[in-house]
Amino acid sequence: MLRRLIFPVLLGLAGCAILISLGTWQVQRQIWKNGVLAGIEAGIAADPVALPPEGQGEVYLPVAVSGRLTGEYLRVLVSRKQIGPGHRIIAVLDTGERRVLADLGFIRDGAALPQIAGDYSFAANLHRPQEVDAYTPAPDSAANLWFARDVEAMAQALNTEATFVVARETVVPGIEAMPLDTSGIPNDHLQYAITWFLLATVWAGMTGLLIWRISQRRS
Repeated sequence: MLRRLIFPVLLGLAGCAILISLGTWQVQRQIWKNGVLAGIEAGIAADPVALPPEGQGEVYLPVAVSGRLTGEYLRVLVSRKQIGPGHRIIAVLDTGERRVLADLGFIRDGAALPQIAGDYSFAANLHRPQEVDAYTPAPDSAANLWFARDVEAMAQALNTEATFVVARETVVPGIEAMPLDTSGIPNDHLQYAITWFLLATVWAGMTGLLIWRISQRRS
């Protein structure tokens, strides 16, 4: 009987070892990812620096911008949890030497849009959102409505350079700032680790059941 148990025992031990090692690896990845996210958060909140030239500067770089909102803008359809649908307002900021895109924040659907013009100075973060995919509808030019932030296309539509900044705090009253954070960065390693450990438990239980049935059959 012992010879008949060798294979299921080895199979059970090997399966549990593999699954536990995968779970342990995910725990290690979780620790690493938490460190990366903490570094990003610290970088986002750092003291702002001068706006770098077009195409330069890391994503999330804090910058100090100053200039005139020209009144030109685009609306991007969004929905916020516990708030509902609305729009991000992407406006043109003329610094005197450059025209850049400024994400001023959120306004509820149906709310009156305040005047987006005047001189402003505010802190922001560089961003290069990657929101467009094969399923994203084309912008509705007649309604000035977009369905994702497409920096290159928006820059072309508003005749600006492809520099995109996201305001840290409310700039124009009535438009709520939606500052950058790490909430949109996937961090699912803990859930994966739990899944692997649960599978290891199930595998061990099934192995134990198989061994019991073999023992009962022999007896």
